[in-house]
Amino acid sequence: MKLAKQLLSILLLALTWQLATAKVSLPSIFNNHMVLQQNSEVKLWGWANPTEKVTVTTSWSTDTLETWGNSHCDWSVNLSTPSAGGPYEITIQGYNKIVLNDVLLGEVWLLSGQSNMEWHAQLGFDNSEQEVKNAKHPNIRFFTVSRRTSQYPQSNVEGQWQACTPESMKYFSAIGYIFGRTLKDSLNVPIGLINTAWGGSPIEIWMPEATINNDAFLLEESKKIEEMAWSAREPGQAYNAMIAPIMPYNIAGVLWYQGETNAANPKAYTKMLSTMVDSWRNGFKKDFPFYYAQIAPWNNYGPVSGAQVREAQRRALGVIDNSGMVVVSDIGDTLDIHPRNKIDAGLRFANLALNQTYGKSDLPISGPLYSSFTTKGNKVLVQFHYSEGLYEKGSALELFEVKDSDGTWFPAKAKIKNNSIEVYNKKVEKPIGVRFAWSSNATPGLFNAQGLPASCFTSEEDME
Repeated sequence: MKLAKQLLSILLLALTWQLATAKVSLPSIFNNHMVLQQNSEVKLWGWANPTEKVTVTTSWSTDTLETWGNSHCDWSVNLSTPSAGGPYEITIQGYNKIVLNDVLLGEVWLLSGQSNMEWHAQLGFDNSEQEVKNAKHPNIRFFTVSRRTSQYPQSNVEGQWQACTPESMKYFSAIGYIFGRTLKDSLNVPIGLINTAWGGSPIEIWMPEATINNDAFLLEESKKIEEMAWSAREPGQAYNAMIAPIMPYNIAGVLWYQGETNAANPKAYTKMLSTMVDSWRNGFKKDFPFYYAQIAPWNNYGPVSGAQVREAQRRALGVIDNSGMVVVSDIGDTLDIHPRNKIDAGLRFANLALNQTYGKSDLPISGPLYSSFTTKGNKVLVQFHYSEGLYEKGSALELFEVKDSDGTWFPAKAKIKNNSIEVYNKKVEKPIGVRFAWSSNATPGLFNAQGLPASCFTSEEDME
């Protein structure tokens, strides 16, 4: 009997200690100064003791939401958010209380990719000193995910929300900042920007490992990425540690700037990109718009591997729904893989999103994109999308080539003809293919009336 009383006392003491030390907690993505997606259902989640009651209230609503920690110590609720505004408070009450302050409702965008998306003012970009000086936007909020890897999907990331100030902007994605500032000025709503990028990273690490391991083509192509000192190469490593933990935070859309490292396996990039987007949309539980930058020309790729990546990115438009591509060939730097004109790149992303996502149809979205070609005798007529007002700067028309029936490519003469391009070479009597700006460092000067540059292209399926 005495032993039974002792055991009961121990159990009661353990329960008392457990209740005293249990804490409702949240992942880092939910914190003071955060931005939640307006006019939507937002999932809020965290951890609590099993069976612990958790209540959630917000200062924008009189509703009280209740849930309980489950056997895995998880809990979640869905918050209905009104139109843009704030600042608000969110209170989470369990055995302890958490109050999130200075919460804004607006538009939330995820930024990802490699170094050109990471690039910030501290590293230097055109007019960066002036941009830093003027970066006083309390309604723009930044969240930067620290670089991490994992073999398995994680539940949290390292990072915190910050209001945009000259100091915080100095270390945040330059393209992301210009994009967010432009959206804020145009839409007059708070903007939340989540930057989860890694310089030098291949696309393989940004999608679940199984999506590559279960596809023989992607698995074989992924092996062409060599070991690197500056980035992981194994499939899934960044996805597990830098993407999965913030799913399904409600986002308006994604900006992606990556592909330079995948000059090692460019022919797989279209499928790699579409596979990654599918996995993200599944994880975020949303068919969000996906806008990406085509990589810029650079001398140190292989002779055509840079062009092959750009072509694979162009082709991805045809297989990824609700997507758009920003071409930056005219504002690149063939001597530097990190072009310093981040302002125009950010503006092009912003115009694309404002047009396609927010309905501002007067803004430009794309330069000329190859559509098809027809032949008549030895002449090829190339058709484009977005070609109204087609014009040339410099020697762009010297970058066309035609292919003869033996498979040989010849430089071609070209001229603009009613928003199309007529191309020919007298030596090629029956051309069977056409391509444009087909080299890694080609800087094509072909534009439409909106001043946006044409993408390189090849009509050939194999992209040789």
